[in-house]
Amino acid sequence: MVWWRLNGGRRGSEINPEDIFLDSSNLPSLDRGQFEGRVERPVSHKAFLALGGVFALVMLIFVGRAFMLQILAGEAYTDISRNNRLERSVLFATRGIVTDRNGTEIAWNELETDTAATSSRPFPARRYIKREGFAHLLGFVRYPKTDAAGKWWSEEYVGISGVEHAFDELLRGVNGSQMTEIDARGELVREDIIDPPVDGGALKLSIDADVQAELARTLQRHAEVHEFQGGAAAIMDVRTGELLALTSFPEYDNQAFSEGDAETVVAANTNPLTPLLNRAVAGLYAPGSIVKPLLAAAALNEDLIDPEKEILSTGSISIPNPYDPSKPSIFKDWKAHGWVDVRRALAVSSDVYFYTIGGGFEDQRGLGIEKIDEYARRFGLSVPTGIVLGGESVGTIPTPEWKREVFDDEWRLGDTYNTAIGQYGFQVTPLQVVRYAAALASGQLLVPQLVAGARFVAAPLGISEGDLQVVREGMRAAVDGGGTAAALYMPGISIAGKTGTAQVGKRNEYMNSWVIGFWPSDAPRYAFAVVLEKAPAGTLSGASPAMQPFFSWLVANKPEYVE
Repeated sequence: MVWWRLNGGRRGSEINPEDIFLDSSNLPSLDRGQFEGRVERPVSHKAFLALGGVFALVMLIFVGRAFMLQILAGEAYTDISRNNRLERSVLFATRGIVTDRNGTEIAWNELETDTAATSSRPFPARRYIKREGFAHLLGFVRYPKTDAAGKWWSEEYVGISGVEHAFDELLRGVNGSQMTEIDARGELVREDIIDPPVDGGALKLSIDADVQAELARTLQRHAEVHEFQGGAAAIMDVRTGELLALTSFPEYDNQAFSEGDAETVVAANTNPLTPLLNRAVAGLYAPGSIVKPLLAAAALNEDLIDPEKEILSTGSISIPNPYDPSKPSIFKDWKAHGWVDVRRALAVSSDVYFYTIGGGFEDQRGLGIEKIDEYARRFGLSVPTGIVLGGESVGTIPTPEWKREVFDDEWRLGDTYNTAIGQYGFQVTPLQVVRYAAALASGQLLVPQLVAGARFVAAPLGISEGDLQVVREGMRAAVDGGGTAAALYMPGISIAGKTGTAQVGKRNEYMNSWVIGFWPSDAPRYAFAVVLEKAPAGTLSGASPAMQPFFSWLVANKPEYVE
C-alpha cells in the first residue's frame, strides 16, 4: 500500500522511480551499522523534558549552595574573609661585597644579632672597613624604608656616593618576594616563594687596603702637626691606570651616614672644613710649580729650547710698562739660580726659566698661552679623567677667552707668566694631577681605573721619548741633586719628583703644598700626587716631607711595589 499513500490515496496513479524507498530488502549492500537506508526521526518530547530536568537540578544545587554561603553561613564566612589575608613580603637580596686587590673585605654585610633589631630590619646591615682613608672612596648606602604602618615604600639598598654609587647596579642584586597567608588568629597558614632573590655581585678593587690606610694615616698626622686643613692623595700604576690608593681628608663617618644618624649627618654638613667633599676627585687647587715639567716637555717638543739651553735667573725679570716706563712689571723668582738648563730648572724650580719659555723674554721665544693650554690638556689637566666615580670637577686653564668672560678684560703677557708657573686662574684636581704624573712617566695618558684587572684605556701624548726622558731626569735631580724634593731621597727606593706651592686666601694668608712624581725613576711603575690644603703662609714642612715616612713604610712593608 506504499504506492497508495505516496500518491495521495489515488488508485491508478503512476509511481515514480524516485519515490521508491531503498532498504535492506531491495538493496542488500546498504550498511545498517552506518545508518544507511534508515529513515530519520524527530527528537522526542521526552528527551527535551529530561534535559530540562537536569538543568533545573543543577541550578537548584547552585542556588541552594549560594543561599547557604550568603544567608545561613554568611556571617561566619564574612568573618573568615575579613580576617584571613594574603600578604606579599620582600625577600631582600644580599648586597655584593667589596674587596681590595688582595681579597681583603672593605665593604660587607652583617646580620643583626639583637632580636628586636632583626624583626625591624629583615636585611643585613652594611659594614665598612674601620681604617683611615676609605670613607670617600667607598661612600655609603641608603637602606630600604618603611612607612608608619610598616609597609615598605622603598625596597632597595641604594648607593649614594663613592664606589657604592658608581657600582650600584652590580652590587645591589634583585629582590625576591613571597606570599604569606595569615588566618583570623594571626597565625601563619602557608607561605610560598614567588620570586627568589638574586644576590649582588662581588667587586674587586685595584686599591691596596694597607697602602690606602697608611697613606691616609701619614698625611693626616702631618697635616695635624703643621696645621693643614685638608688634603688628598693618589697612587696610579703608570702601565694600566689602576689606582693603588685614592684618599681624601678630612673624612666623614660613612657607617653613621648609612645608619641615618641625624646628629652625625648635621655635624658633617655644617663643618667648615667640608668633610663631605671628596678632594681627590672634586677638590680644585692651583697647581703651582708642578706644571713646570709639562712646560718643559712642551718647549722641547716645539723646538723652542734644547736640553742644554741655559737661561739666567737673577731673581726676577722686568717687563717695560708702555703706559708708565717708570713702573715696569716685575716678576720674581723665589731665589736667584744663575744660569740653568732645563734639567736644573726643574730640579730647583726656577720661576724665571719658566716665565721665559712660557711667555718669552728678550731673544727667547715662548710657548704662548694657546700652546700652554694645548699641552696642559694633552696631559689631562682641567679635563675629565673618565673615572667611574661621580662628582668629578673639571677645573680651569686660564686663557684670553676665560679672562674676558670672568673679568671682562684683555689678556696680558703677565697673565701668561703667571699661568706658566701654575698660578692665576689655573685649577686642577688631585686625580687629574696623578694622571699627569703617570703620563710624564709613561708617555701615554691613561684613564684611571678602580677595578682590579680592568682593561686599560690610553692615548699617546705625541711627545718624543727623548724629550720626556730629559724631563724625567730633571725630576730625578729634584730629589737626588739637592733640588726642591730632596726630602724624598732615601735608601731602598729611587723616586723622581716635583714640588709646588700655591698662595691662597684673600691676602695670600694660606698656602697649598703639592708633590708629584713616580718610582722607580729609571723604569717608572707607579706615579703619585699629593696636595695639602691651607696651612698658614710660610709653613716650611709641606707635601714632600709629609711623604717621606710613607715611602719608608712602603720599602719596609710592601716590597712588591718597590722592587
